[in-house]
Amino acid sequence: MPAVTSPKSGDLLGMTTTDLRFDRGLGTAEAGALLAKHGPNALPEARPRSLADILRGTLREPMFLFLLAAAGLYLLVGDLGEGALLLLAAVVSIGLVVMQEGRNERALSALRALAEPVAKVVRDGAVRSIPAREIVPGDLLLIAEGLRVPADARLAGGEMLTVDESTLTGESVPVTKAPGGAASDADPEPGGDGTPFLFAGTLVVRGQGVAHVVRTGAATRLGRIGASLGTATETSTPLQKKTTALVGWLALVAIGFCAVVAVAYGVLRGAWMEGALAGITLAISLLPEEFPMVLAIFLALGSWRLARERVLVRRAVAIETLGAATMLCVDKTGTLTENRMAVAALWAGGVRARPGDDGASALLEAAALASVPQPTDPMDRAVRALIPSDGSAPVRTVPLRPGAPYFVQVWSRPGGAVEMAAKGAPEAIFRLCRLEGDALRTAEQAVAVLAGEGLRILGVARRRAAADPGGDPAGMPFAFEGLAAFEDPVRADVPAALAEVRGAGIAVAMITGDYPATALEIARRAGIDTTAGVLTGAEIAALDPASLRSRMRDVRVFARIAPEQKLAIVRAFAAEGGIVAMTGDGINDAPALEAAEIGIAMGQRGTDVAREAADIVLLDDRFASIVGGIRLGRRIFANLRKALTFVTAIHVPIAGLALLPILLGLPPLLFPLHVVLLELVIDPVSSMVFEAEPGRPDAMRRPPRPAQEPLFGRRQFALAMLQGAAILVTVLGLYAAATGWGVPAAEARGLGFAALIAGNLALAVADSAAVGTAFLGRQHRTFWIIGGIAAAAVGAVLYLPPLSTLFQVAPPHWLLLGAALAAAIVAGGWLGVLRKLRVLEL
Repeated sequence: MPAVTSPKSGDLLGMTTTDLRFDRGLGTAEAGALLAKHGPNALPEARPRSLADILRGTLREPMFLFLLAAAGLYLLVGDLGEGALLLLAAVVSIGLVVMQEGRNERALSALRALAEPVAKVVRDGAVRSIPAREIVPGDLLLIAEGLRVPADARLAGGEMLTVDESTLTGESVPVTKAPGGAASDADPEPGGDGTPFLFAGTLVVRGQGVAHVVRTGAATRLGRIGASLGTATETSTPLQKKTTALVGWLALVAIGFCAVVAVAYGVLRGAWMEGALAGITLAISLLPEEFPMVLAIFLALGSWRLARERVLVRRAVAIETLGAATMLCVDKTGTLTENRMAVAALWAGGVRARPGDDGASALLEAAALASVPQPTDPMDRAVRALIPSDGSAPVRTVPLRPGAPYFVQVWSRPGGAVEMAAKGAPEAIFRLCRLEGDALRTAEQAVAVLAGEGLRILGVARRRAAADPGGDPAGMPFAFEGLAAFEDPVRADVPAALAEVRGAGIAVAMITGDYPATALEIARRAGIDTTAGVLTGAEIAALDPASLRSRMRDVRVFARIAPEQKLAIVRAFAAEGGIVAMTGDGINDAPALEAAEIGIAMGQRGTDVAREAADIVLLDDRFASIVGGIRLGRRIFANLRKALTFVTAIHVPIAGLALLPILLGLPPLLFPLHVVLLELVIDPVSSMVFEAEPGRPDAMRRPPRPAQEPLFGRRQFALAMLQGAAILVTVLGLYAAATGWGVPAAEARGLGFAALIAGNLALAVADSAAVGTAFLGRQHRTFWIIGGIAAAAVGAVLYLPPLSTLFQVAPPHWLLLGAALAAAIVAGGWLGVLRKLRVLEL
């Protein structure tokens, strides 16, 4: 194709096909200057939450409203010290929440950067993958089936495309796009058939080609109408919605209790101000406001940790189910194998050869004619590496279709003649060439031999004609040229990863469009169970649902599977009651990805349609990344469950100790300051300590949890109540006993408060520490830092007169304090002992 200078300025839509530069594209410096001039190729995005936004949202929480009310009451009655300290504590609490929310925002920003789409452009004469936001007017853009067009462009080369423009027109019927065409329309409208104009946000349904970018960002048709398709929106998971509703309901209950306690205190004791403070104390203690925060932190940081494992979570709900997967259905090419094809063998005329042998030139030439000039397919790239394109383009192409798994390109020859080259599944090429008898049997034997070596095989055929007859080539007799066999080695890390998955009780099925013998050999090398043989797409189509489920209980290798048959496989596995994770990369994989509990799209070779339908995107397409995601998913789930159990348990003694002493006629044990200090311990423990805990060493040697098992169900709730009750009974008993023995109220309160803090910390380490980890190990350093700060704070409250006066406590006798702390540690830590002995699990 002619090489001319690239456009300098103005509206590029008026250029003709011959004006375009196909050899080198833009230079790096030129692209940088255009990016500075036109700005990033991105639509206006929702502004991330600022510090002020986070602060405003935090101040609307019921917890902080109660704190401000308590501080106001203290200031009203003239107790400036307690009022000021409460305000300071509220500021510290708000600061902790804002810090965690800011951490969440940074994690989400990093995830959004990873989730940004990429595009392939020609720059400096080479094909490069760049973030779509770096595309500039004048770029040569490679587009293919299943991808969204990232900018307004003009189709300049390749084959005719079918494009879904419904995002702009509202019409669900795709339109065709042809290279070249008239350039009279300077501002084309979407929806036209036969035009070369492509628009940002539209979807390529069929075909591939090269397009010249003409507008980017807000200047595109999509940008002008204010649509935003590329921005990911954060939505709450079902569990987040339930816990938010629970906290809202409990806030109403807390307000009711606050009023009841205040009135009862005032009526029975005539102390209305003390009653108001007691009511506010109870209200604060009843609110598990950590629930939403814990969930938000775990999901945001969990997604960030998964992204570090090259697993991008598009829907946060996937984190709740990832560790429960029982069946993993994976593609062969690129997931189990390296997706790095090379021509390993050629077979023509009954003779096996290698590239470079004399008898292989005609076969390789035909295979090159059947491969696109600028290939993205690994097998096309392998052929073009041996016979590069001369820059010419085919007259037309006939793409793969259901029932016709072959690809045909038609090339012009002198005098109006044409040459047609076809490549595809061997059996389809055999039919196209009308092979029969001995010729067919010999070719089939060659296929069996090559497939048995784990090679991927394509049949190649050619036909010469005086003119292009047009239409479907199925009715035209082709000459059989031979077979091309490609080697795609199994990734080195796959066998070990598969062994780890099997040890975790997860079955793995391989699904491929390859020849059955090839599929079995690759599965055997990877370590997939091949004892039940292979099930083909034709056999699946012939089976009724019940028979299919019966066969699939044992079969783990599926070959010659059409993409739409993946949906039947997902449904059959799901009917057996398992949690199915399914990988996919094509347009036709979208229904199966949607149907699977966990849809996994390929980030490197996957189409935009597959990525939009999936819950998870593999950034490196590796099977080992899936395994790493499952391992981390189990850790996140286990730690989140333990954190929610801890938060629930800890509010039992706090609420009980705020209410029961009043009902029993004892002096109040907890005042608002005490509860605030407890919350300052609980908040970082429940979020930072539990989230940072490593997973169990044997997490991937345990079976998946049952599909119906909730994250926080009746068992966890009952266990939390039992743990909280143990601390409540112990601390209340200590407080009542000390009061009964004549210990002054301030000393008894100090004793009970210190015991409550100790019991809470013991409960935290008992619940959070993974079985098999050292109690004083480095993996628990976050807990020990927070625990040390909490112990120092309690010591200061007990032994520094200004603080002890504000908190209305006094230091008890050291023997009594030691005994109380020991009893509280036992009350809070008994579960840890049982977990260490593997008697009980969270």
